[in-house]
Amino acid sequence: MSFSSDAKKEVCALPVLKAEREALVYGMLLYARSFSLKSIAFTTENRVVSQLLAELITGCGCIAEVTATLSRKRAGGMITVTVPDENDRRRLLERFGYSGREVNLRIHYQNLSDGAAVFLRGAFLSCGAVTDPSKDYHMEFSVAHMKLAEDLAAFLRGLQELQMEPGITNRKGAYVVYLKGSEQITDLLTFIGAHRASMELMQVKMVKEVRNYVNRTTNFETANISKTASAAALQLEAIRKIQKTKGLDSLPKELREIAVLRLENPELSLRELGVQLREPISRSGVNHRLKRLLAIAEEQAPDFDYGKKR
Repeated sequence: MSFSSDAKKEVCALPVLKAEREALVYGMLLYARSFSLKSIAFTTENRVVSQLLAELITGCGCIAEVTATLSRKRAGGMITVTVPDENDRRRLLERFGYSGREVNLRIHYQNLSDGAAVFLRGAFLSCGAVTDPSKDYHMEFSVAHMKLAEDLAAFLRGLQELQMEPGITNRKGAYVVYLKGSEQITDLLTFIGAHRASMELMQVKMVKEVRNYVNRTTNFETANISKTASAAALQLEAIRKIQKTKGLDSLPKELREIAVLRLENPELSLRELGVQLREPISRSGVNHRLKRLLAIAEEQAPDFDYGKKR
């Protein structure tokens, strides 16, 4: 199962109070494929979702018909829930304040007085989807009618419990209300009751953040190690040039000491070199002495150009 299917299965298993059932079936039907006097049709790939809606419609005193269609494109095929009787369709429409002849379907807020979260749960079951968080943070509602999409976006923005900033786009003839960002998605999943899905998303996000931090740290350390190794190699080459030409004994005492120490300890950092001197000095002090050795090597061996190699 996909992450989205698991989230829908989770919310389908939630207990619904008698006062909330109206809001749930309203959300599912209003955002179904069609909700009119001519046709009430709901399509889903999720068997549990189709069963829930059929039970809710039956609880409203109407008959629901469930049919399954096999598809080569979809492994499980599609399941359609319809209300075949026109009188039943009329009763359902009138139950929620519609005549069935509306040019534009709109949200009737009087149907949400006892269940804003449950209404959104129904809309999510009907036309919602949430991407696997290991791939992306994206949640959307694919709506057939522009006004319904605008109403849903406005409804999400108006929820005081949440801070939603939904966007709307058009995709293949449908109006898509979408949310980006893990915080918005986890908040909405929690709001509609998908606590397990919300927790899984947060866990995936934490793993991603830790992995990214480790990668950044490793890359930074690798770059520093490479830079340090290159600098040490250049220092060693300079010291050996001096050793072959005039010899290390020609150097001032403090430079001779750091030169010998570097030859014996090519892997040490500048700070570690400074600590091992007879009279310890800072990292910047070690760096200054090594630069003097590089300059001397260039003077004594014209073929050694430390300025270009640095």
